[in-house]
Amino acid sequence: MPMHMQLVAITLDCPDPLVLAAFYEQATGLELHPKSDADFAGLNGEHGLSIGFQRVDDYRAPSWPDQEIPQQLHICFKIEGDLEEAEARLLKLGAGKPDHQPHGDKARVLTDPVGHPFCIIRR
Repeated sequence: MPMHMQLVAITLDCPDPLVLAAFYEQATGLELHPKSDADFAGLNGEHGLSIGFQRVDDYRAPSWPDQEIPQQLHICFKIEGDLEEAEARLLKLGAGKPDHQPHGDKARVLTDPVGHPFCIIRR
């Protein structure tokens, strides 16, 4: 019988877990785990999936789209409503927008405040 594995957490390296957790908390509406601290912070996700943020000394941001410093992880989020409005809101929260946008009008590639690339896609 094959083993069933359920994905329950995705963890991102970063220089300051509480700061990055605050960005994703505002971006997604997920709640900060009460035991979050300066070394590890987490957001309680939907359907049991959580997003974690762990402190890494000498953190180096990914350099996307080139791979001089590999991205290591790429998260996609489906959004409700207008893609441009969602993008503007995320940029105001501290996201970045790389010049390279390979998906046309279907999606946007943004980066979180420490450089992890992520996409927003219309639902």
